[in-house]
Amino acid sequence: MRRILVTGRGGQLATALADALPAQGFEAILVGQPDFEFDDPATVAAAFAAAAPEAVVNCAAWTAVDAAEDHEPAAFRANALGPAMVAAHCAARGIPLIQISTDYVYDGRKGVPYVETDAPNPLGAYGRTKLAGEWAALAGSPQTLVLRTAWVFAPMGNNFVRTMLRLGAERAELRIVADQQGSPTAAPDLADAIAAILVRIRDVGWQAQYRGVFHATGTGFTNWHAFATAIFAASGRPAPLLHAITTADYPTKAIRPADGRMDGTRLRETFGVQLPPWQAGLERVMLAIKNE
Repeated sequence: MRRILVTGRGGQLATALADALPAQGFEAILVGQPDFEFDDPATVAAAFAAAAPEAVVNCAAWTAVDAAEDHEPAAFRANALGPAMVAAHCAARGIPLIQISTDYVYDGRKGVPYVETDAPNPLGAYGRTKLAGEWAALAGSPQTLVLRTAWVFAPMGNNFVRTMLRLGAERAELRIVADQQGSPTAAPDLADAIAAILVRIRDVGWQAQYRGVFHATGTGFTNWHAFATAIFAASGRPAPLLHAITTADYPTKAIRPADGRMDGTRLRETFGVQLPPWQAGLERVMLAIKNE
């Protein structure tokens, strides 16, 4: 197994995979809009025909959480019908599919970290469509592995780290939600984990225990306010005054899970893969930003 088709070109994870996969001996073939478009199935078929991949990582998604509330049909096409289409091509070729999903499939009310057997209960359109995408991918191809991740950030793109650095340069004070818990996940660390999973599949072949859902996030937990504090500490830049607020103080169209912590034991026990502590991921990304 060598040629890996990566969808979602230009996104945080696909960009990180462009570095992580070649480092493990794979050829990363990135595809994205407008030449790879779920609303135009012919482009998807053409991409598979041209790439002749031996595995696929589907990073393509509608990720605008609040906008999904007003545009759920469009989010569904991207997050559910898209994975169904990709899975059908993978099944036809008999190749593995890694489908990227999210902690938003949970309602955040469990009170302790989720395990993969916990029942999903998404609170909004984004979570509903991503959960439908998991089901579609698993139903569409026997060699499907779903990775649920969370709070993804990278040196590029639209993410919490970049937003904090921008706002911190513009304002003397910031109000940051402190009552939502999760695991910040550096895209380069997640990409390394995906590459390691693909190495295992390449070396030993597809195994029955690889099918299903796995949690893949930075190790450890925090909240948005504490994450923001760590961002400014790692940046070396003057930090604004950070006020801890509640979710109720910062209403959004979509309801976020208050406690989306996820347990990564199954990933570690099945593949020998564990992402680094989120603080190490932050240092890695911040170093890349400083070197821009």
